[in-house]
Amino acid sequence: MARVYNFSAGPATLPEPVLKQAASEMLDYQGTGMSVMEMSHRSAAFKGIIETAEADLRELMGIPDNYKVMFLQGGDSLLFATVFMNLAPNKKADYIVTGNWSNKAVKEAEILGDAKVVATSKDKNFSYIPDCSDLDIRDDASYVYICQNETVHGNQFHTLPNTKGHVLVADQSSMFLSEPVDVKQYGCIHAGVQKNVGPAGVQIAIVREDLVPEDMPGVPTMLRFKTHIDKGSLYNTPPCYGIYICGLVFKWIKELGGLEVMKERNVKKATLLYDYLDSSKLFKPTVDPKDRSLMNVDFVTGDDDMDKKFVAEATEAGLSNLKGHRSIGGMRASIYNAMPYEGVQALVEFMDKFEKENA
Repeated sequence: MARVYNFSAGPATLPEPVLKQAASEMLDYQGTGMSVMEMSHRSAAFKGIIETAEADLRELMGIPDNYKVMFLQGGDSLLFATVFMNLAPNKKADYIVTGNWSNKAVKEAEILGDAKVVATSKDKNFSYIPDCSDLDIRDDASYVYICQNETVHGNQFHTLPNTKGHVLVADQSSMFLSEPVDVKQYGCIHAGVQKNVGPAGVQIAIVREDLVPEDMPGVPTMLRFKTHIDKGSLYNTPPCYGIYICGLVFKWIKELGGLEVMKERNVKKATLLYDYLDSSKLFKPTVDPKDRSLMNVDFVTGDDDMDKKFVAEATEAGLSNLKGHRSIGGMRASIYNAMPYEGVQALVEFMDKFEKENA
């Protein structure tokens, strides 16, 4: 069977050159006589894999030397709590809630301490980014937290909030490596790789070293950032194969020309799809134009039965995983780095055909 165009929000499509290289090395990684899945995380071969992956990531993002990189497990769902434990020593932090994931983050923080929502777009079902130019941030808040791109609701911060001198922490999972970012503007960036970078099971955290506590009484060893930083993400057995795939993706992005080129590619794809949606009489985008995500495009027909019909027929046509998140319905096309322009063209052509047939 031919490969489909996979619009899944995650785990998501990966670059074909990466999959082909991984396939060619499946039984014998560079003369070791074994798969990366089989090798010890203490081996020289894997040490080379993880160190090269970090070096390439640092080069791609321009990560300063005073920021530490961790390859972790547990996903965002664990990081929501871990970030608060490590970066809010006074157990106080402020949150901007713009969708499903930032809402989950603040709920986890509320279990552990004093988390305050200083802005939200819940009133309009997270269809926009609130004005964050003059927020009521508490003087003693340890950080201000955002989900920079909300995967479920399809909105994105295109301008960072004014944190009034406070540390900015960002969940960048569904926009990670999709465009250049100035790492120095953040105290911490964390991202699950299963959207844009690799298979599920790896979480990347980038944190400014002066924010990492030396001692955390009462906090389990595995929940301390310092544990993983001190051991180069090798305190315990990491998700070795996932890290290997991430490393191949980093190489792929570098070969294409880096994050500036990646953003150009992503803007071109998103523009094609949003332009069609804005002209359509059947399909409607759900997010304010100024706050639309480049990665996750949500849209509806306004009729649940029509939405279901569209998803079913699109699937038959080789356009896979277009059903919207269960919490909001409709459709969602995730057009991450590895989605080719031709995939978005095929989607737009199918939507146009569907609209004419169902006018």
